[in-house]
Amino acid sequence: MFRLFVPDLRVDSVLDLDPQRLHAMGLDHLLVDVDCTLKRYTADVLPCEMVAWIERLGAAGIGVCLVSNGLPQRINRVAERLGVPFVSKALKPLPFRCRAAIQRLGFARKRTAMVGDQVFADVMAGRLAGLATILVRPMHPEEEPWFTRIKRPLERLLLRWLDRRQRP
Repeated sequence: MFRLFVPDLRVDSVLDLDPQRLHAMGLDHLLVDVDCTLKRYTADVLPCEMVAWIERLGAAGIGVCLVSNGLPQRINRVAERLGVPFVSKALKPLPFRCRAAIQRLGFARKRTAMVGDQVFADVMAGRLAGLATILVRPMHPEEEPWFTRIKRPLERLLLRWLDRRQRP
């Protein structure tokens, strides 16, 4: 049960996930959250370095699908800019839309990871869908809506506890 909240990997940014590292982890496909993972919550466009990261992944043969709880019109704009498929209104932490995305796109579950900034949405959804999970540090969490910010203190407590358990 507790494993639902524990990511396989924690990184500061998606930019730490270069194609070589992902291939070494046995990953060929990523489901990637949008808000506070690829861009600030309040931003309308992605930073150039995030666009370049997605392009590098595609050039290396790593499939990407955006999976967000956001509304379709907003997530569609980001997906169109990147030229990748997307799932909006994903209802994370429920796993159903993650499973539907990997099935629709032909991604192999064992070679796919869910990448996002929230333990109680992205990591849980990935775990429940049977995927590897990668937690990134949120970009400007102070801009998030109240319903996300309210979960952050418990998330920080959990991550500190995990850090203490992993120390020798």
